[in-house]
Amino acid sequence: MSDIISFEDFTKVDIRTGTIIEVNDFPKAKKPAYQLTIDFGKLGIKKSSAQITELYSKDDLLNKQITAVVNFKPKQIANFVSECLVLGIENNNNEVVLLKSTTKTINGTPVC
Repeated sequence: MSDIISFEDFTKVDIRTGTIIEVNDFPKAKKPAYQLTIDFGKLGIKKSSAQITELYSKDDLLNKQITAVVNFKPKQIANFVSECLVLGIENNNNEVVLLKSTTKTINGTPVC
């Protein structure tokens, strides 16, 4: 388990739903990854690099609603700037399984 944090610490993490509107290969990434463009509704469009190529094809991801942390500082990854962190869980094979709502929500809806 990670360090214990307060509820106030948790509330600083802005986790929202968004829909992937574009998926591109990311050949310059150190590990296999996609470049994602995600629509977060009123928050706008953000880009993310995601190492999710084992379980998801580009077609699987297009128009898929995901959850992501949207208030991290942008991070330069090779020739790409990642503006949010798409959330997932590693399965028994160390493959990332995306976290998503069981029901479609409005893009930009905060996780509570």
